[in-house]
Amino acid sequence: MDMPGKRKAQTAGCADTAPEFSMLVTCHFEERSIGEFHARLSAALESLGRSYEIIIVNDGSTDGTWDCVKTIFEKDPHVHAAMDFFRNAGQQAAITACICEARGRAFILMDSDLQLMPEDLPLLVAEYDKGFDLVSGYRKNRRDSFWRIIPSKLANVIMRWASRSTMRDFGCTFKIYNARLIRAFELGPTRIFSNVDAIARLQRWTEVPVTHHPRRYGKSGFTFRKLWQYNMDNIVSMSQRPFQIIAGLCLAASALFLLRIALGFFVDFRVLDMVTNGLLLNVIVFALLVLVAVLAMVGEFAIRCFVMLRGHPAYIVREVLRRGDSDGDAAA
Repeated sequence: MDMPGKRKAQTAGCADTAPEFSMLVTCHFEERSIGEFHARLSAALESLGRSYEIIIVNDGSTDGTWDCVKTIFEKDPHVHAAMDFFRNAGQQAAITACICEARGRAFILMDSDLQLMPEDLPLLVAEYDKGFDLVSGYRKNRRDSFWRIIPSKLANVIMRWASRSTMRDFGCTFKIYNARLIRAFELGPTRIFSNVDAIARLQRWTEVPVTHHPRRYGKSGFTFRKLWQYNMDNIVSMSQRPFQIIAGLCLAASALFLLRIALGFFVDFRVLDMVTNGLLLNVIVFALLVLVAVLAMVGEFAIRCFVMLRGHPAYIVREVLRRGDSDGDAAA
C-alpha cells in the first residue's frame, strides 16, 4: 500500500488529467446487488458524456461482495481503485477511504443497495452544472420501515441544527460535492468525512427529489444503535451551542427570578404563593435530570477527545486494487 505522502504526490502529478467526476461507492453485504448496480451506474455515467472514475469500498462484508468487486475492477477500466476493509467501519469511514483515492473535480456519493436509482444521476448533474457546490438527493417517498424513519427524522433535526442548514434529507447518500470543499478537510483514517461538517461550510447547495425503493436484498447496516451513535456524534460536534443555550436559559430564568423578588416590594403580585412539598420534589427531580444530562454531554465530549488524541485509525484497508496511471495494472 502506498504511503499517504506518495499518494498525494501522485494525485498532484496527474491533476491535469483528473476526471471530472469521481463516483464513490460503498458496499456492505451487497453480493446480490453490486453487479446490477454497477451495470446501471456505468450506463448512467456513460450517458453524461463526461470523464469519470469509480472508487469502490467493501466495508467489511463477509459474504461474496469483495469477490464481486474484484471482478468488476478487472472488467471495467473506469474503476480506478477498489478497497477491502479488515472489518466494518461504517459508511462515513468507507466514504473517507474513497475520497483519499479519488482524483476527480467533483465527488458523487451513492450506496450500492439499489434503494436509490443510478438513472437519477443526470438530474443531480444538471443542477450541479448550474454552479452549486453541493447537490443532494432527497427521498420524497421514502420506502423504509417505521423504526428506520423515526430515528432518521430525529437525525435530520439534529443535523439541521448542527449545520445551520435547512436541508431536508441529510441521510440520503446520493450527493454531488465540489471536490475542493471536501479536500480542504484533509481527510484520512484519523479524520473521517462528515456530511454535517461539509454542509456547515457551504452556501450554494440545492436538493433534487430522487426515487427511493424498498431494500431488495439483506438489511441496512444502519441499525437503531448506529443511528443513535451518529446523532450523538452530531450533538458533540456542535458542543459550543448546547452549552451556550443552557447558559442563556439559566441567565433568563435568574433574571425572571430577580424580577419576581423586585415586584414583591411594590405590588401585591405573587407567583406560586403556595409552595408545596410535592412541587419542590418535582422541581428537584427535574433539575437533577437536567444536571445529569449536561454532565453526560461533558463526559461524552471528554471521552471523544481522549479517543481522538490516541490517534487510532477509524478504518484499516486490508487489500487495495489500484489502476496504474499509465498501464492500467492493479497495485496492492
